[in-house]
Amino acid sequence: MDAQQATPILSVEHLSFGFSQAKTILHDITFSIAAGEFVVVTGRNGSGKSLLLKCIKGILKPNSGKIMVDGKDLSKDGAARNRHIGLVFQDADSQIVGQTVERDIAFGLENIKVREPELSRRMESAVKLLGLGPMLHQRPRTLSGGEKRRLAIAGVLVMRPKLIILDEPFANLDYPGVVQVLRTLVELHGQGHTIMVVSHEIEKILAHADKLILIDDGHVIAADAPREVLPVLDEFGVRVPMFHGEQLPIKEMTWLKE
Repeated sequence: MDAQQATPILSVEHLSFGFSQAKTILHDITFSIAAGEFVVVTGRNGSGKSLLLKCIKGILKPNSGKIMVDGKDLSKDGAARNRHIGLVFQDADSQIVGQTVERDIAFGLENIKVREPELSRRMESAVKLLGLGPMLHQRPRTLSGGEKRRLAIAGVLVMRPKLIILDEPFANLDYPGVVQVLRTLVELHGQGHTIMVVSHEIEKILAHADKLILIDDGHVIAADAPREVLPVLDEFGVRVPMFHGEQLPIKEMTWLKE
């Protein structure tokens, strides 16, 4: 079935949010994500991107609107959204709780009482994909920034979410760390995972995106193929990569070089 005709993995309809009735921060947010899509969400700092993620995940309660997962209205069921949607925070350290890499990956599975041999199968798959095997017995605090983010992704991946969301996954990483994380995301997408990445650093990732969502001042300005949204980014405070005075082609907006 064509992705445009299939039931979206995630549908957000007319979502609004504010910490008080007097001040709305997110206004009438509407967009959808199809199964298997790689979506990049961008916008200037303070545009409401991280708040939107927390509403989708179930950490914050929207004031109004619908959030549907696989066609089911889970607007009033934050716990169910929490199960189906995995969120990797910008600060990976905030998600790392185990005394070793291995214990950290197993933590969520043990918490929901996943038993052997299923627990081992899930862990083995995530560890292999994310290249964490050599460091299973290390303390997480000894890892590099890129390794910590990959560990946080592993902890989410073993929970088998329908959608994986990452908030500024390249923040505070050096070049090797960015490449490690980006390669991981591309591999996950290649395996069929649905991925949503919030980042203002589009020069690092846009080449891999199926859809680009632009948010400004709590509004969705555009949600379309990257080539359709790119021309208006600069107007809304997102730097468009340039090379010798000309806009960099979308296919070159990646830090993964062949």
